Amino acid sequence: DPDSGDNGLVLYSLVNHQTNEFDINENTGEIFTVSVAGKAGTFYLEVQAADQGTRRLTARTTVNVTVDSSSSSNIVVLVLNQQINVVERNIAEVKRVLEDKLGWNVYIVDAYSNELERKARSSTGESHVEIIAFDEVHQEVPAQDVKRKLKEQSRNIEAELEKVFSTSVTAAIGEPPAASSSPELVAAIVLSVLLAFTFITFLVYVGLDVKRKRYTELLSNNGQAKIMEGIDNPWAMDKNGSLKSLEKLEHMNN
Repeated sequence: DPDSGDNGLVLYSLVNHQTNEFDINENTGEIFTVSVAGKAGTFYLEVQAADQGTRRLTARTTVNVTVDSSSSSNIVVLVLNQQINVVERNIAEVKRVLEDKLGWNVYIVDAYSNELERKARSSTGESHVEIIAFDEVHQEVPAQDVKRKLKEQSRNIEAELEKVFSTSVTAAIGEPPAASSSPELVAAIVLSVLLAFTFITFLVYVGLDVKRKRYTELLSNNGQAKIMEGIDNPWAMDKNGSLKSLEKLEHMNN
């Protein structure tokens, strides 16, 4: 407010303090949470700005605050036979249709083509939309209730979505993707595999070393036995190829 004095002093407030989850800094207009434990979804806050002049002027606006609940066990997956890029462009309309037909507030957690191409957002002929429904007090609606209502309203939902996408639409209930392992767990698994590989390599090395020593010892023992027997031993023959006398062989051994 460009006015000076009290006419330029603007204070902010939540109209009627309609929720207990949020509050506002009257001087800066900052909205902050008070308590949203166990709650999620979209909250609609009506904020008023008022100057402090003699003839007080006010203005109001609605602020939408979305509390994420992507780790909830009540996530329901809706599978649409539409390309993901088309679904993402019309996600607000998808949300509107679902809220209208289900009768609950709907928070869209994610939209993706499939788990393998989730980050790439590749365009395929099928899209998965993860949703959580909330009742009038912002409590999560159990997944089984959401699925039941989706089945009951499936034809109405498809009919409305056909208007959105301008083509035939099928909406089926899917299964949420399995939770990915935490980075700590992945690191522990990788470290365990490396340690196991190192231990196996060590055992193989020890086994080969023992085998080599035994083989060397066997060769050594066989060589001594041949010298003692004086048979098939080149040292036990003279230049003419005849066997040397046992006496001479013993003399050589001595």
